This record gives sequence, C-alpha cells and structure tokens, in this order.
Amino acid sequence: MSQYKHILVAVDLTEDAGMVLDKAQEIARNNDAKLTLVHVVEPLSVAYGSDIPLDLSSLQEEITEQARQKIDGLAASIDVAQGGQHVVYGRPEKEIHRMAKEFDVDLIVVGSHGRHGLALILGSTSTSILHGASCDVLAVRVGD
Repeated sequence: MSQYKHILVAVDLTEDAGMVLDKAQEIARNNDAKLTLVHVVEPLSVAYGSDIPLDLSSLQEEITEQARQKIDGLAASIDVAQGGQHVVYGRPEKEIHRMAKEFDVDLIVVGSHGRHGLALILGSTSTSILHGASCDVLAVRVGD
C-alpha cells in the first residue's frame, strides 16, 4: 500500500520549479500517486500595495495567461494532463490549503529557499503553507 495517493505540487514557475517537480515526480512514481500542479498568481495590489492609482486588471490578466502557458509546459514535461494543472488567483498559502482539501491531497510539495535573517523571522510562502496544512508538506530546498 502506498503512503501517498495524491500529491499537490505548488510551483512558483522560476527556474527552480524543475527541482521541485523532479522530487514530486519521484515520490509519485514510488507511491503510484496522482500529481496535481498549482501556481498561485498573487493580486498585484497585494504584491505592490493597494495605493497604486492604476488599473492593473490587464496586467494581471497577462501575468495569469503567461503563468498558464508556463504551467502547461511544466505539466507536459511530466505527463500531467490538462485537468491536473491549475493557475489560481489569490494568496498562495490560502489557495494551496483550499486546493489540498478540495482535491483530498495527502502531500503538498513546495520549494523552499531556506532564507536566513529577517526573511526567516518574517516567514515565507513555504512556511505559511506548512502551518495550517491538513496533510504532510515537503519543502524541497532550492536555490543557493
């Protein structure tokens, strides 16, 4: 009997995403588990402050479309069908927790840069995902 049946892979679409996908794919193969990919597009008003007096909707749509194209390419490289790849809009930790519950996921795989100093104190997306997750979380060390 396999330990994991459904793995949610949260990718940030940087060059490090391949390392996260490789680890998730290895675990899925060893457990005969299903893989689902997700990328969360954060609202620009959250990322850049809500005091910007510009209409950011067209830029937000363009970012979302580029994310869809990138996740399509990543999914194709590991044979994840269209239905197993998602680009969603919102706060990463909230959306990843929501999807993990919605899809009855038993493992979330996410990249972690292993920050130090102030970034460590303030936390990171991977730390936020870990806290409050309803299943196991694997943080794959990426970057330097």
